Amino acid sequence: MKAAIVRLVLFLLLFSAAFVAPHARADTTSQVVLVRVKGVINPVTAAYIVRGIDTAEQTSARAVVIQLDTPGGLMDSMRDIIQRMLASKVPVVVYVSPAGARAASAGTFITMAANVAAMAPNTNIGAAHPVSGNGQDISDTMGEKITNDAVAQIRGLADERGRNADWAESAVRESKSLGERDAVRQNVVDLMAEDVPSLLRQIDGREVKTPAGPVILQTADATVVPVDMDFMERFLLMLSDPNIAYLLLSLAMTALFLEFSNPGAILPGVVGAIALLLALFSLGMLPINYAGLALIFLGFILFFAEVKVVSHGMLALGGVISMGLGSLMLINSSAPYMSISRPLIAGVVLAVALFFTLVVGAAVRALRKKPASGQEGLIGQIGVARSLLNPEGYVFIQGARWDAVALEGEIQTGEEVIVTGVEGLRLYVMRYLEGRPGLRPGPTVTVREITDGEGIHPPLLTTGDEIDRQNDHQED
Repeated sequence: MKAAIVRLVLFLLLFSAAFVAPHARADTTSQVVLVRVKGVINPVTAAYIVRGIDTAEQTSARAVVIQLDTPGGLMDSMRDIIQRMLASKVPVVVYVSPAGARAASAGTFITMAANVAAMAPNTNIGAAHPVSGNGQDISDTMGEKITNDAVAQIRGLADERGRNADWAESAVRESKSLGERDAVRQNVVDLMAEDVPSLLRQIDGREVKTPAGPVILQTADATVVPVDMDFMERFLLMLSDPNIAYLLLSLAMTALFLEFSNPGAILPGVVGAIALLLALFSLGMLPINYAGLALIFLGFILFFAEVKVVSHGMLALGGVISMGLGSLMLINSSAPYMSISRPLIAGVVLAVALFFTLVVGAAVRALRKKPASGQEGLIGQIGVARSLLNPEGYVFIQGARWDAVALEGEIQTGEEVIVTGVEGLRLYVMRYLEGRPGLRPGPTVTVREITDGEGIHPPLLTTGDEIDRQNDHQED
């Protein structure tokens, strides 16, 4: 019995070892985490890079490669990225790639912070002078302070990584740029590589310094493991596009005005609220001119007023001008990657103006129009008597024969009649006379009065109970 138990335990141990060993070997396989960054440096990009470095540390990767192509971005997001890179226990390699890519402005700082900096052919680095939100130089004392702070930071990064600190300072003060060959020659970056496999072969055996101590890179035979943006990061990155923010804001304003003008419609209110929240999130990542935002709101108010007030188009014209100016002023930056497309602005302003003046205007006019069908639509209609009405008979109105009651003496067959009231499928009519002004609203919903030019006839009742009361009064 004991021998059987021992054999069973040995079998289980051997089975477990055979099962676990491959997984243990997989965990120690040489890996390099690849993070691809293309676009503006903003909070979403910063969170993505930080997640990539975290993944590299959690999986004990031999290095993390940041493939970079950026025109620049927000200084606060850049600082968040640099702080995480400097604290990384895994060596960080910044690779300006693919061909045609650049590491401009904030990208220059990020490249300088890397343990290893490399560039692909036909790429460039530099132009790191800080600018204001509207893309212009920051003048006076404040500009000097910001520039000196940026210079101190980039020189410190260059000295820490053993790179050309003087050129790094000139990139900030004078916006200098270099191509990949000159960058290698002037010790701005460490090497040039055609692609990621070539990069990993060239940096193999290089010693770098990390907070955990010196590390010798072993990347020649490493497996590249891409860490791509997840769905939420891609979604938030899309929202950071100024054009998307502008479209969301326009959609939100249109939908909310529809909800306010038609309370209880629900769908426009839900769509408008969601679009507005997304627009506010998107605008929060962009340099916003609040005067431009106020002009856009004013433009929508003027469009809405145009369908309510007779202004002969003046309110709509004011709305076009206000929304157009506000759209041009909305993003407080002249950088191309931070601007709203001019054709998009023209299209949105024109579409919103047409929507309010044509679609919403037509809807408002339809609501104000006299009913053309149903009981209300029959009041005032002209027809022909198809039998003697004394007082009851038949009339022909709107292509159908109706039971009718004459309220003004006998009406002969063939005479024209006018409808003064409706009760179910029975009409109350009077002889139609040329020149009779017609109907005007009575004191209640069920009462109609007719003028004949000489005075006002007694109220014409349109419900059975009221007719009975009138007949009882006449009998008394």
